[in-house]
Amino acid sequence: MSAVAELRFVAVGRDDPLAAPLIDELAIEYADRYGGQRESVHAWLRGYPATEFETPGGGLLIGTIDGHPVTGGAFRRFDADTAELKRIWTDSRHRRRGHARTLVTQLETEIAARGYRRVYLTTGDRQPEAEALYESLGYTRLAEPLPAEGEVYSIAFLKVLS
Repeated sequence: MSAVAELRFVAVGRDDPLAAPLIDELAIEYADRYGGQRESVHAWLRGYPATEFETPGGGLLIGTIDGHPVTGGAFRRFDADTAELKRIWTDSRHRRRGHARTLVTQLETEIAARGYRRVYLTTGDRQPEAEALYESLGYTRLAEPLPAEGEVYSIAFLKVLS
């Protein structure tokens, strides 16, 4: 059985213990890539209200192997037709095995089931592997981010769900 086939996805709330490694490791990685104190990056990552990632408008999925979280990500409502992906993460010890691809596909399935027709995301300019992932999954890179409140990064993608 392949590592991807072993993944089991669980819908959780932001404060669920299964979600903690997602925020913790992202804080370390973003602080290392972009600079800053890990504690302040950690607080920034938790800046959105947890309710934005709850049903019916949002969701947070954690992919586990043998009960241990190895990948995860969230979405929230961007507008009536569009969900926004946030906090896509794969544990550094489990990368390059297809987990992020499987995660994003699973998130897209959930997003479509909620009635959204598009998926939007932004990413930082120091995450080339994220850019490559989204392009390989059929996301179109936008010339500039869509107008939004809160955090916006220079690299934006959009995908119309079929």
